[in-house]
Amino acid sequence: MKSKQRGTVLGLVIVLVLAGVILGVYLAERQKSRYVLARRIAELSPRGGVPVTIEGLRSAIAIYEKAIEEHVRDAAQTGAYWKILAVRLADRGMHLDALDALEMSIRYNGEDPTLFYLTGVSAAIVAKNALGLSRTGPPETMPEERERYFAVSERAYLRAIELDGAYAKPRYGLGILYTFEMDRPAEAVPHLEKYLELMSRDVDAMFTLARAYYMTEAYEKAIDLYDRIIVSTKDADKKDEARNNRDYIMGQMR
Repeated sequence: MKSKQRGTVLGLVIVLVLAGVILGVYLAERQKSRYVLARRIAELSPRGGVPVTIEGLRSAIAIYEKAIEEHVRDAAQTGAYWKILAVRLADRGMHLDALDALEMSIRYNGEDPTLFYLTGVSAAIVAKNALGLSRTGPPETMPEERERYFAVSERAYLRAIELDGAYAKPRYGLGILYTFEMDRPAEAVPHLEKYLELMSRDVDAMFTLARAYYMTEAYEKAIDLYDRIIVSTKDADKKDEARNNRDYIMGQMR
């Protein structure tokens, strides 16, 4: 009986020791994080500015830590709200309003490549739908409005790629933009080639790249890609389209 009691007491002692160790590690890490944050803030202060000390900042961080965490959490939730709203608006074809929501979401999370990809998509659609009914200008401003939104789309796609080079969708978006909207097919080619390295079975992307090859007079590459489409797709209409395009280019080369 006494042996059993000793075992129970020993077990409790071990649990308490482990709990103490865990608590000690947690408090140490917490103090360390406060120190790191305080040092960052101190380093950001310009020379000749308000004097700050790391110890003083650590004390302030400790006092306001709960409020800081709540604000950070609220900001993250607000960013997520704007992102969800933007997707819903875009799904309903309300791309101009979606752009406003995406701009708000980017304010809260400026390193999310998805936000920039979605911005690229919506901006391109707004540009194509521009009828000169601008909120700020007369009908004759239509070309300027289209150019402005196409430029927004381009910058957004490029920023998404900058944030995540393995993100395939913005590369396809740029391929479409450069080939069909901005008449810059040579710039579309590397993005579409990279996209197809990542998404090798996307027949629509193959058609776009073949078009860009044709526009840049890379006829052999275009023919090879149409042959690839004919072999890889089961869609009879797409097979016929690829054959017709291939035969047309071959006829031009004779």
